[in-house]
Amino acid sequence: MKLHSDSFPDQAVIPERYAFGKYDAQNKVALADNINPHLVWSQAPDKTKSFVILCVDTDVPTQPDDVNQTDREVPSNLPRTQFYHWVLVDIAPNVTEIAEGSYAQGITPRGKSGPLSLDGTRQGLNDFTSWFAHDRDMNGDYFGYDGPCPPWNDSLVHHYHFTVYALDIERVPLEGKFTGAQVLEAIQAHILAQASITGTYTLNARLLT
Repeated sequence: MKLHSDSFPDQAVIPERYAFGKYDAQNKVALADNINPHLVWSQAPDKTKSFVILCVDTDVPTQPDDVNQTDREVPSNLPRTQFYHWVLVDIAPNVTEIAEGSYAQGITPRGKSGPLSLDGTRQGLNDFTSWFAHDRDMNGDYFGYDGPCPPWNDSLVHHYHFTVYALDIERVPLEGKFTGAQVLEAIQAHILAQASITGTYTLNARLLT
């Protein structure tokens, strides 16, 4: 399989229009346009019955102590974990392209609705659900796509991996609310092929120059 995006080249910086947060000189971070990027894929196996799209940041700090602190940076040697930004399942086998902005345009406080979505697809919970769990103004179920918003003092540039999976099943065997990790576990035995592209993003002013 091959995966391409008109929104950004593989291994390039993700434009801020596709991000949840953008750099702001006065406040460190401001809300961005949060538009889902364009994706198009090809050369899927003939026996494909559905597709899944996952976007995951693999550079998220495992400890919150240093995050967004003005007097220090998050150290580069801190162990990192995953943060899911998009969980989209049950994409029909005749669909090979996702249009820019078709699944997300702007930020929805407390999260977009789901799991039912366009054209029979379903969207899982992204990890802003847990990130905002204790925020009185923002807590809720965040379905679908919400873009990059790494700590503004992180010493690492974050990497966002968009992967399309071709499956031998028509429907992911999960019901109700589900997460990216649950989807990945559920489809392991059903993956016929996959393709990925990676974009980078930072809000650290030192790394932007």
